[in-house]
Amino acid sequence: MTRQYKAPRGTQDILPADQPWWDYVRDTAARLAREFGYAQIETPVFEEAPLFTRGVGEVTDIVQKEMYVFQDRGGTDLALRPEGTAPVCRAYLEHGMHSLPQPVRLWYITPIFRYDRPQAGRYRQHHQFGVEAIGEAGAAVDAEVIELLWRLCGELGLTGQTLHLNSIGDQNCRPAYLEMLRGYYRDKLSGVCEDCRARFERNPLRLLDCKQEICRPVIAVAPPIADHLCDECARHFADLCSYLDAAGIPFALNPRLVRGLDYYTRTVFEVQPREEGGQSSLGGGGRYDGLIEQLGGKPTPGIGFGSGIERIVINLKRQEAPLPDARPLQVYVVVQTPAARVPAFRLASDLRRAGVSAVAGSSERSLKAQMRHADALGAVYAAILGERELAEGTVALKHLADGTQETVALAEVAERVGPA
Repeated sequence: MTRQYKAPRGTQDILPADQPWWDYVRDTAARLAREFGYAQIETPVFEEAPLFTRGVGEVTDIVQKEMYVFQDRGGTDLALRPEGTAPVCRAYLEHGMHSLPQPVRLWYITPIFRYDRPQAGRYRQHHQFGVEAIGEAGAAVDAEVIELLWRLCGELGLTGQTLHLNSIGDQNCRPAYLEMLRGYYRDKLSGVCEDCRARFERNPLRLLDCKQEICRPVIAVAPPIADHLCDECARHFADLCSYLDAAGIPFALNPRLVRGLDYYTRTVFEVQPREEGGQSSLGGGGRYDGLIEQLGGKPTPGIGFGSGIERIVINLKRQEAPLPDARPLQVYVVVQTPAARVPAFRLASDLRRAGVSAVAGSSERSLKAQMRHADALGAVYAAILGERELAEGTVALKHLADGTQETVALAEVAERVGPA
């Protein structure tokens, strides 16, 4: 018996019925990015694996548990892209973008690969809209990036989402806070998960990012890092809050928000959906002022976010957000006689050249079957080609919604129905 293949676990087929949602999100994201002055970039689906182990962090879940790593035939360790920021920073360095006017504003829509436990809205291959602003340290660009994400949710028609905001300090104030955090956790290690016991020594800030139920009571009363920022970080965070207030963007201070990647500094943020228990963030990101230097460049500030398209589509459907009407098929050319096969094909081809969406039927189907097919495809018009029409150089043009019919010259069909 021949095996029936299925999509690999943790992946999905995006079928034609769902494509209008995806087009809506992608088109809105691309338009907004251009309005904010961002230029599109595309990076390879796979990179050298050390780009992520060095940039994202060796003790992150992404590197330890979730990366797809393999060797090519030359023995080079490669990884399918598990996140979007490190490849863009690599491209920034490789192509000398530091010589461009700063900050360099870039956006992308790209597949992301993580070996994660599949669930609704979380796939091993998912798709991400992301932006990166590299080369500017001021809080105004933080607010700009956050505004772009916030505007995206609003213009898509999502409602009720919350912007969570925090600062996790920098190399000046974070070390002292981490020692304080270790001191708080030291006598509580027996009551936290195994991963957190490992994080205690290697990456204590990630203790606050744990999602395990057993760890939540401990996290809830941990000392907040926002109370221990140095003057410069505190001033940067206050400036950011002022910019967001000026833009009319509401936010909730979340002292437990740290994000899951090692390269973050200072600003971190997430936009959470309205529904309680809904999929985690619609989008999130933060500042990564040390990442370019870690990848071999000069100290260069940066900030960005990633937003999962699958999660956005799930929430759009859940909220029954309005979806712009898809452009229908304009003309279905009905072949009423075998002699009309070639003329019908030519008419459909001419209509498409004129910007009118069209398909030609088949003379192997009856007139009734072709009309049913036209209805099933959602066609606006049926252009019927029979013996009389062939002799006269016309078509019988039928408006399928109301059943009205008229005779139209072949050369005037495109003008009569208008472009799709």
